[in-house]
Amino acid sequence: MDFEDIEQVAVLGAGNMGHGIAEVAALAGYDVTMRDIKEEFVDDGYENIEWSLGKLAESGQISDEEADAALDRVEPLVDFEPAVAEADVVIEAVPERMDIKKDVYGELSEYAPEEAIFATNTSSLSITELSEVTERPEQFCGMHFFNPPVRMALVEVIRGEHTADETLDAIEQLAEAFDKTPVRVRKDSPGFIVNRVLVPLMNEACWLVHDDVATVAEVDSTTSFDMGLPMGAFELGDQVGHDVTLHVLEYLDEVLGDAYEPCPLLEEKVDAEELGKKTGQGFYDYEDGGVEIPADEGRDDVEARLLAVMANEVGKLVENDVAPVSDIDEAMMLGAGFPEGPGKRADAYGLGELVATLEPVHEETGAARYEVSDGLRAAAEEGGFYGDDEEGETVEYEQIVVETDGAVGYVQLDRPARMNTITVDMIDEVDAALDQFEDDDEIRAVLLEGAGDRAFSAGFDAASAAPGSGLEASEMSRKGQRVFGRLEEVGMPVVAAIDGYCLGGGMELATAADMRIASESGQFGQPEHNLGLLPGWGGTQRLPQVVGEGRAKEIIFTAKNDYDAETMYDYGFVNEVVSPDEYDDRKWELARDLAAGPPIAQKFTKRAMLASRDDTDAGLEYEASAFGHLFTTDDVWEGLAAFQQDREPEFEGE
Repeated sequence: MDFEDIEQVAVLGAGNMGHGIAEVAALAGYDVTMRDIKEEFVDDGYENIEWSLGKLAESGQISDEEADAALDRVEPLVDFEPAVAEADVVIEAVPERMDIKKDVYGELSEYAPEEAIFATNTSSLSITELSEVTERPEQFCGMHFFNPPVRMALVEVIRGEHTADETLDAIEQLAEAFDKTPVRVRKDSPGFIVNRVLVPLMNEACWLVHDDVATVAEVDSTTSFDMGLPMGAFELGDQVGHDVTLHVLEYLDEVLGDAYEPCPLLEEKVDAEELGKKTGQGFYDYEDGGVEIPADEGRDDVEARLLAVMANEVGKLVENDVAPVSDIDEAMMLGAGFPEGPGKRADAYGLGELVATLEPVHEETGAARYEVSDGLRAAAEEGGFYGDDEEGETVEYEQIVVETDGAVGYVQLDRPARMNTITVDMIDEVDAALDQFEDDDEIRAVLLEGAGDRAFSAGFDAASAAPGSGLEASEMSRKGQRVFGRLEEVGMPVVAAIDGYCLGGGMELATAADMRIASESGQFGQPEHNLGLLPGWGGTQRLPQVVGEGRAKEIIFTAKNDYDAETMYDYGFVNEVVSPDEYDDRKWELARDLAAGPPIAQKFTKRAMLASRDDTDAGLEYEASAFGHLFTTDDVWEGLAAFQQDREPEFEGE
């Protein structure tokens, strides 16, 4: 089955994952059958899809017509045969038990077309073992979505022992058609990537408390504030459900050995039916206040232990060719919301120190989970998972995508799982991208946007910042001011293309562009006053220049985050509002039109406008001087000739 031949998708299971996957497939334009064993289950799943589509339409992410069309493409069924009889791809999302899944595939093989691809949404079970129940193991693979599928960007695409390359290629392309980011898992290894790293982290958090090394508060303060993870380790465990975590650990322990022995503290929680948020009680009491994590109880030794355990798992995955470290990091950022991947974080900490963290604990306890993996040890000897990059000649972009398209330099903020929120590392990478464009004489304009359709950028990633001094905050502010200021100063037009949220620091970044184009779903605001802050990356200076002082004060003082694109067009912030269907074509059309303009004149125009902000007379003097200079260039005469000859000018920058 080639990707181009896929028209109908069957989803087996109408629970949280099943109906979420069915919704994603329908939104992508595929006809979908959604099957479960009882009428009430499929009815509930269908109603959840209807509710979710309504919310997407209400928030402006899709139109009412698109929501209705997607719902019309979903057919809920109980009978097995009609649900799969015409399916090109069948995605199974039944309960995470090997016996249940095997029974499903035994029946599926009887009714599905011979060419249909089977994909299991298992989070940890063996792809190979499941595939061998069918008569088509080469057409079988893992397609692991993350909860909730509509929001989460990652899909792990997992190779079984018998999976054909064509099957993996088709499923990866299908994931991309679903507007997801596929990461290939090269080998059928329990837990795949995300669960293989994340579950041992949560288990180790339990061991630290069980062994009286640290408290729950100290562990969660460390993980949430010092390490900048999206949740504390125990908070995450409560969210996932301790029964789910224990089930995965028991499977890892059974298949891989004692290094994944579940902590007794976790087992006690499950035995007491204190499973987390879904039961109202876990490590936090959700009926009496919920999660409260202190910001100042983090400990360096706890961070070292937890990071060492994660790095050890990364070493095992790399050593066994399950995935390269770059894919592991991407999966953890997209699937677990990590501000940066564990491989990169471990390199920055120092792999030698992490090895030295594990060795004495292993010697003292004899516990297999602390035995240093060959992969971690080898990476430490090589200077890091990413190698010893002391020369620094090649820029490695981790949080942005940088490309060139003819005369347009393209920058995409690439953290869709975190709403493209901005970190200090991302600011550094934008700085490096501008260096790259300025060094390339062929680049005449810059197009800046966010990955996905949920956000240009929702602002500063507070989870990536640890509490520090006012001086440190000021230095971070100055760095953002300098780099965002370069967008104004760089000698070429900069276009910000905005789809979805454009808030806080994200709006400050867009303000620094020369022009802004927005889709109808654009949503704007400077909510810093809600935090007792003020825009710190030039927003207090640039926004009044764009919309006027009165409007700027309104936007900043009210701290609203729901200004729509049409309002911001009326305010003069957005130059153009386009429909979702026109958005992709129009942003490139505008960038390419600007790139075809006279580069010297554009550069001097930007400089003249900047000069006028400080001193109007100086700006006028610069404008006059520049105007005279331009009349000595070849470009101005080419422009005049093209105008007289009614043709497009071909500017050379001379």
